[in-house]
Amino acid sequence: TRLNHPATGKNARATQPRAIHVPSGAVTAAVTPIISAVRTCANLRLRFAALVVIEFGNIANSEVPSGSMENTIMTGDRVIGSRLSYKFEDPQRGDIVIFRFPDNEKIYYVKRIIGLPGETVDIVDGKVYINGSGEPLDEPYIREPMIPEEPMHFEVPENCYFMMGDNRNYSMDARRWENTSVKRDKIIAKVLFRYFPKPGMLK
Repeated sequence: TRLNHPATGKNARATQPRAIHVPSGAVTAAVTPIISAVRTCANLRLRFAALVVIEFGNIANSEVPSGSMENTIMTGDRVIGSRLSYKFEDPQRGDIVIFRFPDNEKIYYVKRIIGLPGETVDIVDGKVYINGSGEPLDEPYIREPMIPEEPMHFEVPENCYFMMGDNRNYSMDARRWENTSVKRDKIIAKVLFRYFPKPGMLK
């Protein structure tokens, strides 16, 4: 009897299979690494799936109803924020965040972090000064220069943040709140990008 060779397609003479004796210990030794590798791959796949689920489960979707963050975020823009961002790092100055309004935690706000825990924030002649610095904070993101007001001084408690809007002259932010700081655990997400009406990264 002749069979087609699986590799060449040519005929090859059929032969009777031979029994080969292999010690049981050798079989176990050979198979164990394979089983271990399969289990490792399965675990990695499960971990990856969990990460995807967690990542998608930790996205904050928000529509911005006011112009307090213009021109960075326009009225009616829809933005995406990551709830996971601050699981791995601390909030930074300049981050745009979604948080619970400290005067009414049922309301969510979107603002930019200006003051960090333990810092002082002074606003003089329309400029922001951190920790009594002689140089004002560089803020290329604000819509227009702030209209000068009476000097303001704020002290940011530990584990809290001081928030302001980019549209300073039309922003109801920490300068006007009764509770002027936002606790870290009240920050819901770091805003990453706008998806409507014009998609783009935010910074």
